[in-house]
Amino acid sequence: MKKILQDLSFAELETYVLGLGEKKFRAKQLYEGLMQGKAITEITSLSKEFKARICEEYEDAPLKIKEIFYASDGTEKYLFEYADGHLVEGVLMKYKYGYTQCVSTQIGCRMGCAFCASTLNGLIRNLSAGEILAQILAVNALHKADAAGKGAEARAVTNVVLMGSGEPLDNYDEVLKFLRSVTSETGLHISARNISLSTCGIVPKMYALAEEGIPLNLTVSLHATTDEDRARVMPVAKAYKIAEILKACEYYFKKTGRRYYFEYTLIAGENCDEAHARALISLLKGKPCHVNLIRLNEVKERDLKATADKEAYRFLGLLEKGGLSATLRRQIGSDIGGACGQLRASYLEEKA
Repeated sequence: MKKILQDLSFAELETYVLGLGEKKFRAKQLYEGLMQGKAITEITSLSKEFKARICEEYEDAPLKIKEIFYASDGTEKYLFEYADGHLVEGVLMKYKYGYTQCVSTQIGCRMGCAFCASTLNGLIRNLSAGEILAQILAVNALHKADAAGKGAEARAVTNVVLMGSGEPLDNYDEVLKFLRSVTSETGLHISARNISLSTCGIVPKMYALAEEGIPLNLTVSLHATTDEDRARVMPVAKAYKIAEILKACEYYFKKTGRRYYFEYTLIAGENCDEAHARALISLLKGKPCHVNLIRLNEVKERDLKATADKEAYRFLGLLEKGGLSATLRRQIGSDIGGACGQLRASYLEEKA
């Protein structure tokens, strides 16, 4: 597999183009073409000879959309195939305020969370910053008729969530590079406030992220109110305690001024009775946070079951009555395997 140009910043791309003996404006043409989701050979403003020279060293395109699945609610799920043949998935959710894309940061995952399909086959490899960015570029190109802006900033995707396959903070350096790239004024220029990063709670990296000066929305997968209960579904709980996670969240708020979020997946018989609601209120009340309740999207390889809608709303009501800011996330794309890793896992199973 060759290198990909999407890993380069505009300044790095300009240096590369000048090194080939080309004029500086060629770098702008090349960069704008890449930001529009075009393969190198599809950029018509560049000569065939110049593009051929680039393709000797770099992939013509970092990925392709292998399959698209359309849900009845308008959600789209993609199976992306990279140049080395590995697959990840992504989701596009359409709202009145814009399009939100969920991106993957790793091929597979090594966190081992019991409710997630992404981790079934372990971690294959990390994605580079450009490979993460390429997911958005491909979807923007697909929906170019809906794009707002001009030139390199033209985009249909207005919001990004790093909640697909993989643990973002387990691929810290490349994810950070991606964040700087996607928010860059010379690139897609998506506001950091329109970006959410979900972590299972890798505490040292949470502190490091707080120091980076990128005021994104930090979301922590909590899913339990005690370390013992959390360890049953999330192996990472054996390394980082809930109290440590809360301290790291408080530090993030202090450094960024941004409130933080907790994801709490409702699992039947595990974490969603009245006692758990009282425990969650006791844990989080008064903190600058919001709780996103999630109905479990069942994974056939796991024995965890989703709670009934009635019980989910009852749990939400208990939290709100107890003074917590909370919402029950609406089910999106459930008819196309909406949970992280389900599409890739089913494809690999069929292929096998």
